[in-house]
Amino acid sequence: MPRIIVTTDQSQLPDNAPVLLDEQVRSVHLSTSHAASQLIERLVWAIGDAENAEAPLRASPAAALP
Repeated sequence: MPRIIVTTDQSQLPDNAPVLLDEQVRSVHLSTSHAASQLIERLVWAIGDAENAEAPLRASPAAALP
C-alpha cells in the first residue's frame, strides 16, 4: 500500500525522530478536488510541524558544525 511519511531530517535528529504524518494513500485521495485539498492540508500541517521540530537544532551553535 502506498504511504506518505513526513518526519524530521534524520541526519539532524536521533533515531527516535518523530513521525509527524504516516498515512496510507490511495488514488481516491486525489479523485476529487475536495479530497486532494484535504490530503494537501494534512501534508502542510505535517511539514510545518517538522520544520518547527527542527528549528531549535538550526538555531544551536552545534548545528552549524560540519
